[in-house]
Amino acid sequence: LPAPRAAAGADIRQEAHDRASLDKGLPQPFAAKFVPLKDIQSGTTSGESYPLDQVVYRAQDGGLLDVHHDMQALAQYGPEYWRKVFSERIGSTRWPYGSGVWSKKEWVLPGISDDDIVSMFEGNSNLFWAERFGKETLGMSDLWVKQCGNSHTGSFKDLGMTALVSQVNAIRKKKPGSISAVGCASTGDTSAALSAYCAAAGIPSIVFLPADKISLAQLVQPIANGALVLSIDTDFDGCMKLIQEVTAATPIYLANSMNSLRLEGQKTAAIEILQQFNWKVPKWVIIPGGNLGNVYAFYKGFKMCKELGLVDSMPRMVVAQAQNANPLYKAFQATKGKDIKGSFSPVKAQTTFASAIQIGDPVSIDRAILALQETDGLVEEATEEELMDAAARADLTGMFNCPHTGVALAALMKLRERKVIEADDCTVVISTAHGLKFTQSKTAYHASEIQGITSHFANPPVKVKDQLGSVMDAIKNKFDI
Repeated sequence: LPAPRAAAGADIRQEAHDRASLDKGLPQPFAAKFVPLKDIQSGTTSGESYPLDQVVYRAQDGGLLDVHHDMQALAQYGPEYWRKVFSERIGSTRWPYGSGVWSKKEWVLPGISDDDIVSMFEGNSNLFWAERFGKETLGMSDLWVKQCGNSHTGSFKDLGMTALVSQVNAIRKKKPGSISAVGCASTGDTSAALSAYCAAAGIPSIVFLPADKISLAQLVQPIANGALVLSIDTDFDGCMKLIQEVTAATPIYLANSMNSLRLEGQKTAAIEILQQFNWKVPKWVIIPGGNLGNVYAFYKGFKMCKELGLVDSMPRMVVAQAQNANPLYKAFQATKGKDIKGSFSPVKAQTTFASAIQIGDPVSIDRAILALQETDGLVEEATEEELMDAAARADLTGMFNCPHTGVALAALMKLRERKVIEADDCTVVISTAHGLKFTQSKTAYHASEIQGITSHFANPPVKVKDQLGSVMDAIKNKFDI
């Protein structure tokens, strides 16, 4: 039976609490647990598993873990049921289902109480039809940009952080003292998301940032949200090494994408794309790749939809890397994708404007390889000039892109030029962050102040005198009127 609405004056969380009270004692039809990623890769069952409320990050052999769902239980309800449920929940104010992540709760963390969820109604982001850029630049009429940066902290990381912090919140209530704080290494966006969601839940947060390697907008977010911000004289890989050592020795919970809980939230963006296309599958999905967790998350969302019958195929996936941090691209090119694992070697990442993917030793390399193998995927790269030009060129058609989206757009342009992607292929570019987080690099680009880069699409402001004639001259020079 539907739960009655809470008494007058109660809030939406109280309503969720009341529903949970009514459901106590009833059997829960859905379940999920941690299993070794190697089980997923091999399609076998080793017998090793862990409950989601256990603090564990790696399998017994040191490999990554994955969240495994009881697919048989989910399949009993059929594809039409899930399409209807997802459609009814989207954009509502019913806690927590108005969130793009928690509208798919049974596919994310089915065992968590609604009362423990920490959400800012993230997700439900715009699938932008890039009409002008597609037609005028690429000769494409079916190009879309998934604006994951249109979110609470300005990046797709919110999708994963709501899942992780919610689970931490539940563990802290169930096992007081087991987790004292949550920490992460970050290139900027992860720290912003972690600090915001921890602040909303009243959980202490600690962020490890590489000194002088993130934008001012990214730095101020965790500061504003009350996190302990450690600016460390190293790169992201160095920060990642330190946070793993700290979390191994203290009751501080690791929030990096090594922790597969985040990927459960991030995969909902893939489900959302299919939902926005009325359950039609795009031909291509292009994703900026750094630590590579998001690549696997999108694959996982598409795969769940296919396995449960909501769609009958999966898109081909393209990982787009900055040339200055491109270990996956190099490995893919070495064997034309036939033995990525065997040819993979970490690199020392060089400075790139796409700072969130400035990672030379990605934690989720095995996950990304699986995603590429299962989707007949590709890997492409972009130079600094190519990514900045691509972002600026698309901005001139109404977007406002972060440099990472510029990497994906530049990759698309190369694949289109080689006719790998055809003119009528339905293609989705994943925009991972909002351009307002990267105004420093955009300002420098339009001022033509970036050394070694020709800003082909620069549009600097024009200084004019306080005279009508000067103003009219500037207008005529620009618009030829």
